[in-house]
Amino acid sequence: MTQSETQHARLAALMDVSDPVRKALSAGQPVVALESTIITHGMPYPDNDRMAADVEAIIAGEGAVPATIAVMEGRLKIGLTAEERAGLARTTDAMKLSRADLAFAMAERRTGGTTVAATMLAAHVAGIAVFATGGIGGVHKGAETSMDISADLDELARTPVIVVSAGAKAILDIEKTLEVLETNGVPVVAYGADTMPAFWSRTSPLQAPLRLDTPQEIARFQRVRSLFGGHGGMLVANPVPVEAEIAADVMAGHIAIAQADAVEQGISGKAVTPFLLGRILELTGGASLKTNIALVENNARLAARIATALGQL
Repeated sequence: MTQSETQHARLAALMDVSDPVRKALSAGQPVVALESTIITHGMPYPDNDRMAADVEAIIAGEGAVPATIAVMEGRLKIGLTAEERAGLARTTDAMKLSRADLAFAMAERRTGGTTVAATMLAAHVAGIAVFATGGIGGVHKGAETSMDISADLDELARTPVIVVSAGAKAILDIEKTLEVLETNGVPVVAYGADTMPAFWSRTSPLQAPLRLDTPQEIARFQRVRSLFGGHGGMLVANPVPVEAEIAADVMAGHIAIAQADAVEQGISGKAVTPFLLGRILELTGGASLKTNIALVENNARLAARIATALGQL
């Protein structure tokens, strides 16, 4: 057994792949990974469990198998049972896990929700090529002094997983986020649009680097990229449905207030994003959460279709 095979076997001993996911991967059927910080840090129980179940059902309805990824008592879970998902949704002390602390939580037998970076890493290890999320992390406003840049961007540069999102979260500096992605060779594809979506809003002032209009085109693009070897991931930016969006100018005012509050209260590090999203929820009277759920569901539907298209090539 090679060193790589030994390492993989040791990791497999710490990982639980659910029966539906294992069978689908073995049969070459489409599988879509899902993150779990939206469960552990996104909203209270039972809304978080209900939302996660609905997203999984959407993926299943498209003919793919959902694989929600999390760490529970040190075990890396690739696909959750309904009971495990409900238990995670009720957890009040879950860690927020990125690449830096994923192994820590496993070694210390902790429980945590996986961010985009950690979910990409786990999905790739499990052999899952497509991942649906809400929005990726990126370069925070004021990063020139705070150096607050999400690990999601580095993960996209190194891990060959297609990430379907509604773009970078609008609380970020989207222009600088796109610059970092370009520098690291990450293709950013707007789905059916010429401009970048801005999470809660369908458009932004920024031109999309690339545009594709069908899941089949996205799958074909990724397949050709894979021929070169050593490539990272791809970011698919999928605009929120028209009926669910909040206008960009309206959101800009809420975001400015939330960011000023964060500075005043000294919020920093991993606490910044949850604080801003929570404050924006208050400022929009709950509308931002409804939009967030709608865009996650929309992304899950597209991700399932891309996974199916990959399998058909």
